[in-house]
Amino acid sequence: MLGGTRFLGRAIVEAALANGHELTLFNRGQSNRELYPDVETIIGDRDGGLDGLNGHFDRLSAGDRLSAGRSWDAVIDTCGYVPRLVGNSASLLADAVKQYVFISSISVYPMAAFAEAGVDEETAVDTLKDKTIEEITGETYGPLKALSEQAAETAMPGRVLSVRAGLIVGPHDQSDRFTYWPHRVAKGGVVLAPDSPDYATQFIDVRDLAAWILHMVAQQKMGAYNVTGKVGDVTLGDVLTTSRAVSGSEATFSWVDAPFLNEQEVEPWSQLPLWVGSELPGFNQVNCDKAFAEGLRIRPLVETIQDTFAWQATRPADHQWRAGLSPEREAELLQKWQKRG
Repeated sequence: MLGGTRFLGRAIVEAALANGHELTLFNRGQSNRELYPDVETIIGDRDGGLDGLNGHFDRLSAGDRLSAGRSWDAVIDTCGYVPRLVGNSASLLADAVKQYVFISSISVYPMAAFAEAGVDEETAVDTLKDKTIEEITGETYGPLKALSEQAAETAMPGRVLSVRAGLIVGPHDQSDRFTYWPHRVAKGGVVLAPDSPDYATQFIDVRDLAAWILHMVAQQKMGAYNVTGKVGDVTLGDVLTTSRAVSGSEATFSWVDAPFLNEQEVEPWSQLPLWVGSELPGFNQVNCDKAFAEGLRIRPLVETIQDTFAWQATRPADHQWRAGLSPEREAELLQKWQKRG
């Protein structure tokens, strides 16, 4: 495991351990290093020659520690964002592993592709004119993921599983791009909700994604797969009403249309999670038939919301939210909307 102590990596490790798998973690040791004291962990930084590690291979370089005399069924790369680094990791491990699992993203597809529903694995991926760019921004994230897929494939042709994940949600998600809704609804009152109750959403519980990845490793499946929820399964109205039922709140929902939100310069996705506006309907309607044919299973929405809500309750009261509207901004927008009649 490259990574393994944060959101998706953590879910994969926990599922793997529960299934009796043997693991080796390679990470910088900066996040939750106390989680798995009984799992072999090699500390290092993949950027900088993969050296400077410590542990019981003291006399070897990082690369030697990872590859000399060692072999694994698969490596799962949960923290690859730069093609150069992904390519280096895959090259280093090419003779030591059978399969390279790269956690990619549906953001590999250009935004223009989401003007219509049905983006699938045959849709052309995005790229960068300047292949030397390594700075990760909103504009470069997707193309860098696409180029990272290609770098892994170049190093290990025919032995790469590229997991093009959609929005990943559930316990331990620090992005708040889903958690905002169960939390906000639980607080009660009038909730500003974008668009309409029928607005399509698409996401995947981190534990369902982890289970599918391990299934694909066991089956030694390769290739690129879109992996998120089933098209048309869950609407934004479902998320909000289920959050209300789970929390027991008496929240009501004020559905505000897209033109008003655009006029008020409300940012889709970040200020109103799950909503991407009206110009990219395909972003929440990605075709994942290929993954479902390979055994992808999605748990009931209520279970994801219950567990997310329970985890959120364990966070510090002064947690700084990374997504969603502040109470003040929400109240301001609701007041303006109500004045319109």
